[in-house]
Amino acid sequence: MSDLETFRAETRAWLEANCPAECRGPLENEEDRVWGGRNPTFKTPAHKQWMEVMGARGWTAPEWPTEYGGGGLSREEAKVLASEMRRIDAQMPLSSFGIWMLGPALLQFGTEEQKKRFLPEIVRGEIRWCQGYSEPGAGSDLAAIQTKAEDKGDHWIVNGQKVWTSYADKADWIFCLVRTDPDAPKHLGISFVLFDMASPGVSTRPIVLISGKSPFCETFFDDVRVEKENLVGTLNRGWDVAKALLAHERTMIGAMGSLGAGRPLGQVAGDSVGLDDDGRLDDPILRARIADLDVDMAAFNLSMERVGDQVKARQAHPAIASMLKYYGSELNKRRHELIMASGGSDALEWEGERSREGTAARDWLRTKANSIEGGTSEVQLNIIAKHLLQLPGA
Repeated sequence: MSDLETFRAETRAWLEANCPAECRGPLENEEDRVWGGRNPTFKTPAHKQWMEVMGARGWTAPEWPTEYGGGGLSREEAKVLASEMRRIDAQMPLSSFGIWMLGPALLQFGTEEQKKRFLPEIVRGEIRWCQGYSEPGAGSDLAAIQTKAEDKGDHWIVNGQKVWTSYADKADWIFCLVRTDPDAPKHLGISFVLFDMASPGVSTRPIVLISGKSPFCETFFDDVRVEKENLVGTLNRGWDVAKALLAHERTMIGAMGSLGAGRPLGQVAGDSVGLDDDGRLDDPILRARIADLDVDMAAFNLSMERVGDQVKARQAHPAIASMLKYYGSELNKRRHELIMASGGSDALEWEGERSREGTAARDWLRTKANSIEGGTSEVQLNIIAKHLLQLPGA
């Protein structure tokens, strides 16, 4: 057997022995995700066990170096792990902005002390992060931030406000953009810092969306002390860190278009529309639309895999994340449009046990934010036109 075949056999055996039955199969809703942190919640004790055994093995961040708690797997081994998890329908053991966004930035820009302090905790699900980027009045121009960090010698005092801070009311720490040189050009004079959300002067206020639910918050900083050891990268060059992290965020958002959520769409539609004598969805037009989406999602999956290989080989164009973010957002919106179409009037139910408190309608409304968060679709298309297609400016 080749080394990769041996690894697959060992991985398959380990997953069969360690992935609990309760952690196999689609999530019923987003609330069932495991986020970890200081005050974690778990649907069942098995979900806690699943996070812990995967974290101990480093497989919540399989390609991170072992010295920082990761799995130390090669790109090919990580693909094998992912395929074996799909084979048994294993749920993601840990959802984490630390894994998806901050961790890669720390690996690239962080000090050795920062990597050893934060990365192992992220891998084990012991710390939950939120992102302090967007601000009221700044619109799509992230570089226009006004949250100010005043130099006090061995620390800064931070004052300002962030908005659309996902899960800020549940996060332990925040990675945050602050202005450390107000006289510099707007893309300069910005620094990337980390601080505890339990720090005096930090407060949050939830924002309710049209879905009636929301992970978003307004976040306020009033004379918050931030230690200078928590500066990531170079002082006043936080924009470099911010851009690198945005690429990971946009890829993460785009990945929603390849993963979907819950049961296959054909099965969901079958519950409402029914099946014909041949066991096919009993609505040929809807069936064709779902098949069309499935083909596009399969192609997008292959594109995500190809880009992952290019990133690992350092051959990916920096703007490729904008393409993934844009198209993945559109795919996710299409998927939920079809869920609503297949459910008919029943899908409009807003509350009640039968509809699980209107999950279909609320999730459909939530996808409308996909083309706004992480940089609007218009911004992504401009980036694609300018940097990938090399089109002339207006």
